Amino acid sequence: MSTETSLEAAPRTKPGIGRSGLILPGILVLLGIYLGVGIITMEVPDGAKQPGPTFVPILITIAIFVLAALLAMQLIRTPEPVPADPQGYRSYSDWKTVSLVAAGFLAFALLLVPAGWLISASLLFWTVAFALGSKNRARDLGIAVVFSSAIQLAFGAALGLNLPSGILEGLIG
Repeated sequence: MSTETSLEAAPRTKPGIGRSGLILPGILVLLGIYLGVGIITMEVPDGAKQPGPTFVPILITIAIFVLAALLAMQLIRTPEPVPADPQGYRSYSDWKTVSLVAAGFLAFALLLVPAGWLISASLLFWTVAFALGSKNRARDLGIAVVFSSAIQLAFGAALGLNLPSGILEGLIG
C-alpha cells in the first residue's frame, strides 16, 4: 500500500471543528476591553496616593489579555478531539451551579451599595463556595468574611480607596 491510501483514509478536519473553546478567549477579550475603557475613563482624584486607583485594574486587564492569548493559542494548536459519534459528548453543562453563581453575582451587584462591601462580598464568596459543592457552610461563611475583610483593608490601606460600607458605615467607614 502506498502512503496515499493511508492519507486518504485518515479523517480530515474542517478548520472550525474542535475549536468551540475559542468562545472563552473571545469573552475574555471583551471583558478586557470593557475594563480598559473603564480604566481610561476613570476619574482619578488629584491627591490619589501612588500607585493610584488604576494600578490594580491595569494589572488585572493585562492578565486577562495574556490569559486570553495563551488560551487561544493552545486551542488553535491543539483543538479538542471531535467524537465520531455525535451523541458521545464528554461533558455536560451543570446549569444548577451556573445559576447559583450567577445569582450570587446578581445579589452582590444589587447589595453592594446598600449593604456594603463586607456583607455583599461575603455573601458572594459564600454562594460560590456553596455552588461549587462545599458542605461546611459555617466554615465557608467564616472564610468569606475574613477574605472580604482582608480585601477591604487592603484597598483602604494600600490603595487609599474606600469600598462601600453600606449599613456598617459607623463601624468600618
